[in-house]
Amino acid sequence: MRIRSIIYTILLVIVALIIITIVTLSFYRGTTSQLMPTTQNEKELVQKGEYLARLGDCTSCHTSDPQLPFAGGVPFEIPIGTIYAPNITPDPEYGIGNYSLRDFDNAVRHGIRKDGDTLYPAMPYPDYAVINDEDVEALYAYFMHGVQPLAIPNKSESIMWPLSMRWPLTAWRILYSPEVKAFNASKYPDATTARGAYLVQGLGHCGSCHTPRGWAMNEKAYDDTSLLYLSGSNAPIDGWMPINLRGDDLTGLGRIDQENLKMLLWSGRSDHNAVFGGMREVVDNSLQYATETDINAIAHYLKSLAPANPKNPPFVYDDATHKALASGNDSQRGAAIYLDSCAACHRTDGLGYDAVFPALAGNPAVQADNPISLIHIVSQGSTLQGTQHAVTTYVMPDELGIRLNAQDIADVLTFIRTSWGNQGKAVSLEEVQDALSQ
Repeated sequence: MRIRSIIYTILLVIVALIIITIVTLSFYRGTTSQLMPTTQNEKELVQKGEYLARLGDCTSCHTSDPQLPFAGGVPFEIPIGTIYAPNITPDPEYGIGNYSLRDFDNAVRHGIRKDGDTLYPAMPYPDYAVINDEDVEALYAYFMHGVQPLAIPNKSESIMWPLSMRWPLTAWRILYSPEVKAFNASKYPDATTARGAYLVQGLGHCGSCHTPRGWAMNEKAYDDTSLLYLSGSNAPIDGWMPINLRGDDLTGLGRIDQENLKMLLWSGRSDHNAVFGGMREVVDNSLQYATETDINAIAHYLKSLAPANPKNPPFVYDDATHKALASGNDSQRGAAIYLDSCAACHRTDGLGYDAVFPALAGNPAVQADNPISLIHIVSQGSTLQGTQHAVTTYVMPDELGIRLNAQDIADVLTFIRTSWGNQGKAVSLEEVQDALSQ
């Protein structure tokens, strides 16, 4: 009976999707690319396109082997299976060598493949919808004339039928992807804020990770007209929880000034913070190559965003934990583990060492609702590679994951999240076990 019920449920879902698609397509009159080539200098276009491809972080998603740039193969685990980033070199058989400018634009901003099927939104075309025509043409010039063609076949997606059918993606695209239209710079108070907004909302596609998603895995907002935009993910991505990038004092960027935020984005570290998880790749492959003007514009724009929850109380440093540890009092849950495993780098006052080991006191990632990022940092370690703007590599050792059991990790993270004025919640043994099993 249970198997029959499951089959009936699947059939009902398929029928519902068919009905939704038919109704949606009946009322939808969509457009595809109308972009025409201009007479811009090809060499200048290629150079500009290379820079824009850096800002768009195309490498992180389309390069699985650094020796084979843009040849694809990077896996993406999505709720219905695994898909792989395609080859986007100008190879005519396996890549995009036979794409016209309109074909390229259809893929980048409209989410439509050359064969007319809809792309999975792992390709952030909903965010790229605001990229202007000139930048799309420059990107096209770079990928056609500045990238080496590589005859490497694409990997087939691992999704079972009927979930592998593409037509539901068309309905999703129509329902949830924004209209491709010119970015409105006039709504921002100055050119710096507008440039930062354009890069964050478009090429940087920051919202694809840092904005919560709805039941259909759509971003709940695509620009700053909503307080949900960049308010933090509501689901882990590859085991990491992207943080709130708005002005919230506890869980956002409210306590980091613009200059430190600029350096955090440019180098992966600032006086009191360091990037982790997928953001390390963003810095390594993308942001470290941004011009100072652009990285400053991005930081300026992010600092202009109001808190997602202005009613949250501000962080206030509390020296009680430091005094207790300094006096030898390690009776608090997890305190002894912290002294033994963490205090040498992050100090008993929780303030770390400027630009070397990040502060734990007041750290937005420490106080986030979901502790999964902290669990993985403690259990797996984390390496912050040297960049153009901060050449030294720093390592959070992975040996803690060997020395500490799941209960130890829960205890020390509870200590960190509730000390020095931090307002994070306690971490349970079950949360640690669930995170380690993923």
